[in-house]
Amino acid sequence: MFTPLELLGYVASVLVAVSLMMKSIVRLRWYNLFGAVAFAVYGLLIPAYPVFVVNGFIAVVDIYYLWQLYMRREMFDLLEISSPDDAMYRRFIDFYKEDISRYFPAFSGEGESGSFRFFILRNMVPVALFIGQKREEGVMTILLDYAIPHFRDLKSALYLYKKRRALFLEKGIHLLEIETNHPEYTRFLRRIGFKQQGNNKRFYLDLKR
Repeated sequence: MFTPLELLGYVASVLVAVSLMMKSIVRLRWYNLFGAVAFAVYGLLIPAYPVFVVNGFIAVVDIYYLWQLYMRREMFDLLEISSPDDAMYRRFIDFYKEDISRYFPAFSGEGESGSFRFFILRNMVPVALFIGQKREEGVMTILLDYAIPHFRDLKSALYLYKKRRALFLEKGIHLLEIETNHPEYTRFLRRIGFKQQGNNKRFYLDLKR
């Protein structure tokens, strides 16, 4: 059996190790902060003051950068893609095709005629790609809603589905639907307001609410 002190050391080690596997900078900083604080407490209790000092410093650095990340003003915009043959569109899909296939295995990259396509720009950088197809009156099926790994902090999604929902309403779309059973992606959908219908894989977002 581990003593409480040994357990604290192991927990701190795991948190730091997990932080290094995070693709999101924000998550990396949070996990690293928790790990550094745990190590600082561990170093204080051993006592091993160099461990305490170094990890206390790391915790302060993490807090500083998290504060900058949350306080930094960012500019968002949408860039419509006029054609599925658009060079930037094709290169984006080709570059991220393996990661896209993890979340959207049915997505072929070709889309459908009449699809609604645009990039979400974050400080003029294309960080997400949305493709939707109008199926029936007032309803759009989401074929792709993909954010690149370093920008999966909900900001782009909240900008699209909250601040820019009028974009859909102006086109007569009041309900978005998407089908998925990917655990991570379903958590994301719930966090931004999508509702699951029964126990099936289909999620809906009512844009009029």
